[in-house]
Amino acid sequence: MSKTAKKYDRFSWIYDSFEGLAERRAFSKYRRKALRLAEGKVLEVGVGTGKNLPYYPRGVEVVGIDFSRGMLEKAERKVERLGLENVMLLHMDAQSLEFEDNTFDTAVSTFVFCTVPDPVKGLKEVYRVLKPGGKAIFLEHMKSGSGLLNISLYMMEPFTRALLGTSMLRETQKNIERAGFQIEKVENLFFDIVRLIIARKPGGEYDSEEKPVP
Repeated sequence: MSKTAKKYDRFSWIYDSFEGLAERRAFSKYRRKALRLAEGKVLEVGVGTGKNLPYYPRGVEVVGIDFSRGMLEKAERKVERLGLENVMLLHMDAQSLEFEDNTFDTAVSTFVFCTVPDPVKGLKEVYRVLKPGGKAIFLEHMKSGSGLLNISLYMMEPFTRALLGTSMLRETQKNIERAGFQIEKVENLFFDIVRLIIARKPGGEYDSEEKPVP
């Protein structure tokens, strides 16, 4: 087990309470906006305590993975409480996905690739298991293009690194492109620190640049 996974195991019992205020004030709205775009067979990378589960559209099939058993236990309780029959949860590392190539129609990641130890490796794995033309929905926080805004992120970095192995200074949009994805849409939700990024794996019916973005 990685050091980061151990940190999340230890923190899982208080994780939802720790983020409660931010979740109520902003994150829940961001999740609702992002998750309505999911379709078909969905891979959620870093499902955590299951915060996204109430927001998926009806009819989708969700496979959620996480490297922390403690976080998954919380998500499993949420699945039972919500009576969700279309959700499967698996203990798995995003950097080494145990799925065949071209398996999923949609991939979802919310506030995950700030923590994956090797983010490009994890993103390449997501790319591999996504079908050609498949959609990737990233709701992520990252380094700003503004040096002024980054001052606060640099100040937070030592604490988030120590607590959960989370970096506030990842250039996640660039990492998504490095992994091979074609970015179709970027929406800044909190300045340019929190962004909703819609990307595609090239191929299939979405190969044309003329294809409209939902």
